[in-house]
Amino acid sequence: MNIGITVYPTYGGSGIVGSELGRDLAERGHNVHFISSVLPTRVTELNERVHFHEVEMMSYALFEHQPYDLALATKMATVARAEKLDLLHVHYAIPHSISAILARESIKEKRYVPVITTLHGTDITLVGADRSYLPITRYALQQSDGVTAVSKFLKKATIETFDFDEVEVIPNFICPQHYQRTPDAPLRNELAPNGETLLIHVSNFRSVKRPADCVEILAKVLETEKNVRLIMVGDGPERSAVAYRAEQLGVKDKALFVGKQARIPDYLGVSDIFLLPSELESFGLAALEAQACELPVIATRIGGIPEVVNDGESGFLSEIGDVAKMAEDTLKLVLDKEMRLAFGKRGRELAVERYSTEKIIPQYIAYYERVLNKSSSAAA
Repeated sequence: MNIGITVYPTYGGSGIVGSELGRDLAERGHNVHFISSVLPTRVTELNERVHFHEVEMMSYALFEHQPYDLALATKMATVARAEKLDLLHVHYAIPHSISAILARESIKEKRYVPVITTLHGTDITLVGADRSYLPITRYALQQSDGVTAVSKFLKKATIETFDFDEVEVIPNFICPQHYQRTPDAPLRNELAPNGETLLIHVSNFRSVKRPADCVEILAKVLETEKNVRLIMVGDGPERSAVAYRAEQLGVKDKALFVGKQARIPDYLGVSDIFLLPSELESFGLAALEAQACELPVIATRIGGIPEVVNDGESGFLSEIGDVAKMAEDTLKLVLDKEMRLAFGKRGRELAVERYSTEKIIPQYIAYYERVLNKSSSAAA
């Protein structure tokens, strides 16, 4: 198949999943065309099966804000015709679905290119649910040829918010070979020169991720166990505030902010415990990646996280903002290495068993084929 994929080319979950989906589809013999403003973060290599088409913006004095959605639709239509795409798969509803539907409609007399929309979370729970965007988001869902969601929680939220239930649940995934524990890697000595137990948090540092809770947890753990360090991976609007909070709590020297990193598995593979105190996670991709690297997960019991983390088996779940309990659970794992290793081993087993590429990618391919067959039947 010739597949067009559009994602937000950032460190967010939708960009990661779309990028890695395209890479895996290419490895299985499909031709993948990424259509975006810049090359997506996880797309590290272009070849005869992985292509990139840049959306170029027109600068015009009349436009207060450059109309990216129209530029994207134009590029989608151009690529769809030139490359004879079989379908357009867009990740995140607004504006990608609208752009794809516009592209499909603009060329349908020459070639009908079905649109599949994958919902990742905030496109439904925050942006789409906003009164100003709700009607257009509902339209995007209704006009898509296929809609998938990354968790059962998100499908339920879509039904409740938009009264739309034609949603296929295809969860996020990991490649077991890309995510593995590597405790003897040189990076471990760099991050833990004194043999510290390493806590780690990975996010885009938005307020919804509650990154400041991580340094609060660290401070409480340090009251009992001093040989602990927190690694903060990523960047975003809350980073400076979190660094300042670490300074206020007197744990600045125990919290290392390493910024954005291209190789997240390298950092997960040498760490010990993963912190995810978010107030909203439609799936919890970061938790899944951590479990694949045999890290127990300390997280909140919200959204899709309970579908990923087994409480008391591969991690511990708490209510939003319950830093005291999260710190207590973290300390248990810090002090009890056998428990930590057992939780990590079980987390890896669950991640591979439920969410490996070998299990999930065929679901996407089968869904593509169903949508294509349905579109062909309708055209006939």
